[in-house]
Formats: sequence, C-alpha cells, structure tokens
Amino acid sequence: MTRQRQADLLLVLTTLIAACGWIFSREAIAGMPVFAFLGLRFFGAALVLLPFCRGQRIPLEKIRQVIISGLWMALNLCLWIWSVSTTPSLGEGAFIMSLSMLFVPLVAWGMMNVRPARAYWECLPVAIVGLALLSLHTPITFHASQGWFLLTAFVQSINFCYTSRVAREVPLLPLTTVQLAITGIAGLAISALFESWTQPFTSSTLMWLVASIFIATSLRFALQLQGQKYAAVASAAIIMVLEPLLTVIAASIWYGERLPLQKILGGVLILLAQIWFRWRMIVRLPLKP
Repeated sequence: MTRQRQADLLLVLTTLIAACGWIFSREAIAGMPVFAFLGLRFFGAALVLLPFCRGQRIPLEKIRQVIISGLWMALNLCLWIWSVSTTPSLGEGAFIMSLSMLFVPLVAWGMMNVRPARAYWECLPVAIVGLALLSLHTPITFHASQGWFLLTAFVQSINFCYTSRVAREVPLLPLTTVQLAITGIAGLAISALFESWTQPFTSSTLMWLVASIFIATSLRFALQLQGQKYAAVASAAIIMVLEPLLTVIAASIWYGERLPLQKILGGVLILLAQIWFRWRMIVRLPLKP
C-alpha cells in the first residue's frame, strides 16, 4: 500500500471518529458549561499525548509556527463548540461546516500557490449538490447558528491549510499536543471569565467527557495530522466531505432521526464525487487546472 493511500485511509477513519465526536460533544454539553467542556476536553487530551512526546523536540525556529497553528485551532474549535451548543440541527451544522473542506483547495491556492487539479473542479459541484440534499430542508429558515457555523467553516479551512504545512516540518505528536493544550487553555480561560457551573456533574456527563478526550480528540487529531502529512490537499478535502454523511448516520442511529429519500440521495452524490475524484487521480487522466 502506498503512503498516499495510507494517508487517505487515515483521513477516512478520522471522519468517522469526527462524526461520533458530534454526538459525544452534544451529550456532554447537555450536562456542563460549553467552554468548560471544551477546555477540559482538549487540555485533557494534551495530557494524554504528552508522555508519547518524549524524545521528540520541536525545532526552536518552528515554535512560532506551531503556536500560531495552535491559536488557529483554538479559534476554530471555540467557534465550533459554540455553534454546536446553539444549533437546532446537527445535520445542518455538519453541512455548513463541511464547506470548509470544499474551501481548502481554494485557500491552499492563495496560501501555498497550490492550484486545484481539474478533477477537483469536476467533482466539486456534485459534492455541493449532495451536501445540499443531505442537510437542507424546506421551508428554508435562518438560525443564528448557521452564521456561526459559516464563520467556523472559513476559519477551519485556514487552520487546515496552515497545519498541513507545519506538519511537514515538525514532529506530529508534539505539534498535536501543543495545539490541543492551547485550545484547552483558551476554553478554560473563556469559561472562567464568562461561565458559571450551576448543574450537578453526573457520571453520564463524565463518561461523555472521557470519550471526547480519548477518542474524539486524542485519537482523532493524531490520525488527522498523520494523514494530512502525506495526503494531497485536494484529496484530503474531498475525503473530509464524508463527515456530514457520517454525522447524519450517527445522529439517525443515536437519536432515531429518520433518513428521507432526499438525504439518502445526497449521501450517494457525496460518495460518487469521492469515487470520481479518486478514479481520476488513479488512472492519471489529464488534470490540468
């Protein structure tokens, strides 16, 4: 198996864990303050990964870039957890968030001068239509969380591209640990300034917090950074489009949400876009941008 294909498989697994993470987070913040959860989740995940960083050092000249990547992640995830706490629909939020992965090749074009291949432009409209069918509903109504999710999507696309570049130059585990620690500190600071803990901390809430720390955070980001290190930017972006499909499936299993024909058709179109892109890359047809 080639390194490129291994990276793609790691990103597919990352999207599955990320989809479950939406459920973990929604259940956890039902029993505790939003930013307290964010801070405990990500700082706890950093502590989990810290022992594995032994012997791996970040070069002094790269510390500034690593800190900046951590700040981008902190901003991204603070916006995301706030959006999750205010949205009436996880599926719709996942659709808007997935736009960030469709923005990634365009952001990479501006940040890294990496022009998207023609195959990307071919499958992009199919993926957009699929995502719309999967998550939009009628009548179309506006909710404040939609604006928050859209802002989060833009920040996430920048974070994805910046982290992809940094991950090629520093050890992955220390990079992940620093990013998670900065995000955790940011969440705890916001919680200390603006939140009050007025509800009892139950064993159920603790279970969701632990699952979020070990599975949805530590494992997910370690796999994602490993995949990003070797995956092409456009390829990674299309793979991550699968997250809203998996999120809707997870929500249907956990919350008993029904999947109408429109959502099923949208999921099929997303998969077709993914297969189309990978097939075009494998057979090496002309891919001039």
